[in-house]
Amino acid sequence: MSVTTIDLDDDALEKAMRVAGGGTKKDVVNAALREYAERHERAALVARHFRAAQEWDYEGWQRRRAEEKRGDV
Repeated sequence: MSVTTIDLDDDALEKAMRVAGGGTKKDVVNAALREYAERHERAALVARHFRAAQEWDYEGWQRRRAEEKRGDV
């Protein structure tokens, strides 16, 4: 863990500490950083799945599935 000196928005920190139910400033800031990173990772995953879904061919999948069931593959 690194030691860093930063200026924080006191109002935002106070709100975050209330929402978090207490804890130290360090705990609240670390939790916020983790949540921020996880949220962006989830958004990137959703975007990737959305792009893949745009290229998905349902009729083609049905055809291939029917061929597999018949043993044509």
